Amino acid sequence: MRRRVVIGIIAAGSAACAKQEVKPVDSSAAPSAAAPSAAASSKVGETIGLKTPESVRYDAELDVYYVSNINGNPSQHDNNGFITVIRADSTALAPRVLVEGGKNGVTLDAPKGLALSGDTLWVADINHVRGFDRKTGAKLADIDLSAQNAQFLNDAVIGGDGSVYVTDTGIAIDANGGMTHPGKDQIFKITGGKATALTADSLDAPNGIAWDKANGHFVLGGSAGKAIKTWKPGDKTPMTLATGAGQYDGVEVLADGRVLVTSWNDSSVSIVQNGAMSKMVSGIGGPADIGVDTKRNLVAVPRFNDGKVEFYRIP
Repeated sequence: MRRRVVIGIIAAGSAACAKQEVKPVDSSAAPSAAAPSAAASSKVGETIGLKTPESVRYDAELDVYYVSNINGNPSQHDNNGFITVIRADSTALAPRVLVEGGKNGVTLDAPKGLALSGDTLWVADINHVRGFDRKTGAKLADIDLSAQNAQFLNDAVIGGDGSVYVTDTGIAIDANGGMTHPGKDQIFKITGGKATALTADSLDAPNGIAWDKANGHFVLGGSAGKAIKTWKPGDKTPMTLATGAGQYDGVEVLADGRVLVTSWNDSSVSIVQNGAMSKMVSGIGGPADIGVDTKRNLVAVPRFNDGKVEFYRIP
């Protein structure tokens, strides 16, 4: 096998997930809007009862978190994935199901990365990119990338040009959790419902992607390799921003230019600043694709194998 990335591990846990209804939330007090501490990060709440939660996206206008739930094997076309909504002002309330595979004409297999553009919530789903109304959950778009050899669409972000950019990690996971890498390391750009494949050297099985507006480039976290990298379309090779434990998943650029990144390799959320990486939170197994609550200065961390999202204050 060309790469032994962390998703081979998460597949084993996700394939064992039972198909159950969303349970009521049993969480600590809701996050508050108090100023963040300059000390180490503190946990301020959690939402449980999710099903293989992979990505969180914060909607500042509606003040909610969207959470993609794979609910099974990340590579399986089983149409049992769903997207829930958590009220940001009260994580003790049960999450609401916004979109559910197999209902209302929706197909949703193994939803992962989420991106917001206007009223459209974009979702990376194996070899499709799907769009839903962020308020009603109505189906708006379904872009099939199978003809372009999309294998494992993973994270999604809106670029500076307004296009949707989606990483393809290139892997496949079988029913027993075995992992291969039959696809390409690539990034798709979607404009006007059409997708263009973009490639470069050393993308390291791209997983997390974030847009850095101030510097006019993307920040990438690969499932393989030790480097967090920067890249923009046309670059032959990404540049190294910082190095750390590797096996990265979620990546977010903060308003002050710092970068948050999760690592499965050392179960952490780290902060990248001035080319250095320092741990913000440790001991959180299966930290997937994070979302940043800009109102409360919190990071929402989906715990992939534990069926919950945890909220931590950003120092």
